[in-house]
Amino acid sequence: MDNSNEKVVRHRIDYTGAKMGMWIFLFTEVLFFGGLFLLYSVFRSKYSTDFHNSAAELDVFLGTANTLILLTSSMSMALSIALVRKGRKGLSILCQIATITLGLIFLVNKYIEWGAHISHGIYPHSPQLDHMSRGKIIFFSLYYVMTGIHGLHVLIGICVITGTLIFTAREIIKREDFVKLENTGLYWHFVDIIWIYLFPLFYLIT
Repeated sequence: MDNSNEKVVRHRIDYTGAKMGMWIFLFTEVLFFGGLFLLYSVFRSKYSTDFHNSAAELDVFLGTANTLILLTSSMSMALSIALVRKGRKGLSILCQIATITLGLIFLVNKYIEWGAHISHGIYPHSPQLDHMSRGKIIFFSLYYVMTGIHGLHVLIGICVITGTLIFTAREIIKREDFVKLENTGLYWHFVDIIWIYLFPLFYLIT
């Protein structure tokens, strides 16, 4: 009985430590993206007209579609955690697969959008972009940097969820021990929230 209680206490300590570690990591990510958002705000206030005109060249349809895709992926990720906590391993795996699939669709859409801009000669240090106004150069530079870094975070999230998918299938992640999946869900929700800020800043500037 004493050993059982000791295991419960140890499990709670491990769970609390893992959660604390993830929140600290996410805090550093908030600081990183916060710096980029601050930089964006400074330049937007200085070149408001150029930013507005540049935003008109972005594909609002693809941006909106990607927003809906990520919001849906957040829901499937949350469901996967709720299901594994109820011991419904199979459905949790399906929800994780759905999250991975939606993340891949997001990246494909972003690739299509970037490809369209690049085909029109709009990319960092391109001759066409270098001949535009300074505000437009800064806008598209920030666009590529910020959406590119976000896309990298989406890719990392997909890789991590693939890992949790394998762990769930092997019952390393299970009803009694789901902190790995829960922390992965926190990361994925963070990535979604960042996009919710990026979308209006770049696509809906007025």
